[in-house]
Formats: sequence, structure tokens, C-alpha cells
Amino acid sequence: MPLQQNHSQLRLALPKGRMAEGVMALLDDAGIRVRLGAREYRPDISLPGFEIKILKPQSIVTMLEVGLRDLGFTGADWVTEFGAEAVELLDTGLDPVRLVAAAPHELLMGGQLPRRSLIVASEFERVTKAWIERQGLNATFLRSFGATEVYPPEDADCIVDIVATGATLQANGLQVVNELATSSTRLYASPAALKNPAFRERIDGFVMLLRSVLEARRRVMVEVNVSRDKLEGLVAILPCMREPTIASLYGDRGYAVKVAVQREELPALIPRVKALGGTDVVVSEFSQIVP
Repeated sequence: MPLQQNHSQLRLALPKGRMAEGVMALLDDAGIRVRLGAREYRPDISLPGFEIKILKPQSIVTMLEVGLRDLGFTGADWVTEFGAEAVELLDTGLDPVRLVAAAPHELLMGGQLPRRSLIVASEFERVTKAWIERQGLNATFLRSFGATEVYPPEDADCIVDIVATGATLQANGLQVVNELATSSTRLYASPAALKNPAFRERIDGFVMLLRSVLEARRRVMVEVNVSRDKLEGLVAILPCMREPTIASLYGDRGYAVKVAVQREELPALIPRVKALGGTDVVVSEFSQIVP
């Protein structure tokens, strides 16, 4: 049962380890300054009404569930592992990983695990045991506490672990046999915090700031000049959030057109813009976009 505590500050948990750099950069781009100083685990934050603590991602999940933290950045993999009652507010897309089962090449038969007694090592007990049952494996679970990839072949036949590029698995002679889930750094809230109207307003504002940065990272501003007779043809092919911004050039010599487009659309878009008479094309970055 969640703990009932009276507090006026929103208690935000930031992750240690591999997720930390991306989260800190996201906050900084949103104009939120985190100053570590001497109190490394209890830094200062520039956002009024918030206090922060730096914790392991696993700890953040359990603290959200019991109500010791109101908000926290952690991995979806750990929320699934603990079966936690935490509410996902935002998938940042940062630090994308896969949770996979992997085994030594020489153990596999046609890319599959052999139908014999196996030992499966992992930090993810709940998820791994559920996978073993779904696969109908005759397997014993062995809990690991980091560096799981070094268990096979001497101490385990198979592992369940997170991978980003797969380079660590390859270096240890392991091959992926099954993908159990995907994960990324996400912002979660405790259910109790969302029921507090004063907290909910601050939480919604916080999420909006972060979302504006993520949206800005996905888009760029394209500015292009075009003559009067070619304006309609150019505008027709421009992707944009709503409608393009159009202004007359000095001396009525045509128009300046601005659109915010998805970054990945640029390679195909710019040649089409030029072919349809666009000139003086400028592409620039955004800091934040608030729809």
C-alpha cells in the first residue's frame, strides 16, 4: 500500500548509470538546471516546487510504487520486472535497449536452445521466469548481479539481459535466441501524486517542457524563398505542423516560406523544393516546440 506522506515539494528521482547523461541533457535543454555540487545524491534543481534525488533505476521503481517518490526517470524494463503500479507519463526514447535471451553459438541447434535441462542467468527474475514458462523450457533460474554476459558457458547455458548494440554479446560469443521486450528511459509518476490537484498541475507543466524538447529534436525549420508564380506549387508539397508561414519579400519580389518539418524528411524534401523553384534554402535547429 502506498505510504501517505505530507509534503509540498514534488519529489523527482533521477537515474544513476547509463540513463543519467541523456536525462541530464534533456533537463538542461528544457532550461532546467541541475547542480550537483558536494551533495552528489541530493543536487539542487532550478525548477520551483521540485526537489530531486539521484537513485538507481531499480530503486526508483520501488520508491514510486510505495509513494516515497512522486516522479522518476527509469527504464520500462524495470517497471515490467517489478510489475510496479507506476503511471507512464512520457517515453523519452532515450537509451533504447532490447531485453533478449542469448546463448553460446555452440550450444544452439538450428538457432534454438536444446531441449535439455538448462541454467538461465539474469537480473530480471520475474520476466525471465515468465519467458521460461512460455517457451516450455526445462530450466533453472540463476540470479545475477551484473556482468551477466560472462556467465556462459561455465556457469549458465543461457542469459536474459539488456542489449543496446549487441557488441558485448558478440564479444562473449553469445547469440540472441529470443527478444523478450524493448525498453527506453521513461518518466513515471506514482498514482498518489497524480491524484493531488496541486501536484498534477506541476507534473503536467513538467511533462510539457520535456515533450517540447523532444519534439524540437525531431524537427527542423526550413526557410525558402519562392517567386509569386511558383508559390502554390511549392506550398503543396511542404509537410508542416499546421500551415506554412508565408511573408512577402521586400519589393514584392516573391515570398519567404517557413515550415517545421521532420528531420528525416529533409533528404527527400530539399531536392523537391529546389526543383519547384525554391531558392535561398536555410535549415535551422529548434530549442523547444510547444504545440
